[in-house]
Amino acid sequence: MIERRKTRPVYVGNVQVGGGAPVVVQSMTDTKTHDVEETLSQINRLYQVGCELIRVAVPREEDALALPEIVKNSPIPVIGDIHFSPRIAFLSLESGIHGIRLNPGNINDEGKIREILQECERKGVAVRLGVNSGSLEERLLQKYGYPSAEALAESALHWSEFFEKTGFTNFKVSIKGSDVLQNVEANRIFASKTDIPLHIGITEAGPSGKGTVKSSVGIGILLYLGIGDTVRVSLTAPPEEEVKTAYDILSSLGLRRRGVEIVSCPTCGRIEVNLPEVVRRVEESLKDIKLPIKVAIMGCVVNAIGEAKEADIGLACGYKSAVLFKEGKPIRRVSEEEMVEELLREIKTMEEDAK
Repeated sequence: MIERRKTRPVYVGNVQVGGGAPVVVQSMTDTKTHDVEETLSQINRLYQVGCELIRVAVPREEDALALPEIVKNSPIPVIGDIHFSPRIAFLSLESGIHGIRLNPGNINDEGKIREILQECERKGVAVRLGVNSGSLEERLLQKYGYPSAEALAESALHWSEFFEKTGFTNFKVSIKGSDVLQNVEANRIFASKTDIPLHIGITEAGPSGKGTVKSSVGIGILLYLGIGDTVRVSLTAPPEEEVKTAYDILSSLGLRRRGVEIVSCPTCGRIEVNLPEVVRRVEESLKDIKLPIKVAIMGCVVNAIGEAKEADIGLACGYKSAVLFKEGKPIRRVSEEEMVEELLREIKTMEEDAK
């Protein structure tokens, strides 16, 4: 079992981050925020796949003016992504928004940052204090020569202390870069010195394939170390993919389960059925199920029920047939032609029983 780092709770609307709460999954819309209809449509799709916090870009005044309608109709708390402009920050705070993302590295005015925090305190708005390798303060670049892990951690600790000196504590911190090991080390240093909740992820991870690998490695290491209270998988892909990948990472570490987890064999010469096709059909048929369930599809007698005894249900395949099993016990033998339908029928029954 992973022993998670003890952190203080932060509240983004009705969602608790840290303080022993489950790791919260979030994402960011890729719509133009001033297009209210399109933005809300995407937020609702993300909610359906398990997104618990949503961040929207607020680069212009028209985006800030659209926030009241979005906040009013969103099924999950909304976070405004603020950069460079204190004026946009103040305008966004008039919308009823639940949180803002603030990067002190690109505002550079401590007086304005203090005023924003005071307004957040008055309105009960949470803040994500963001430190990025691409916007590190000049003094730290001169000190370290480049955005090292130590420089990133020092920046996050400096601004955390600044926030707390203003009397503001309802904030979490994110320390992000595109280098996996640098990212891990910066978060580890910060985590060792404070109980502030951490938002984790690998920024600019890349397209779906390589980005998923890069994110899984970096986020997985941090979670294994007990670090991370909320997570975004950053992919150059539809944001729904980010949410699904985040749950896959959390599920693989036993931290969260949502929907179907498929355990299946690699292909080899022992397999006597079309295993890739069986797995593809099962995965496609179960993609919208929310019931946390582990399904095993084992290719031969070597990787049979014994290796899949922790699965809730599964198939142990043999010559042109399979044994359908549930909770480690055989139910019946089914032919290759009917094995997928029989498995899906049993899972549907399990889903109905769980309601």
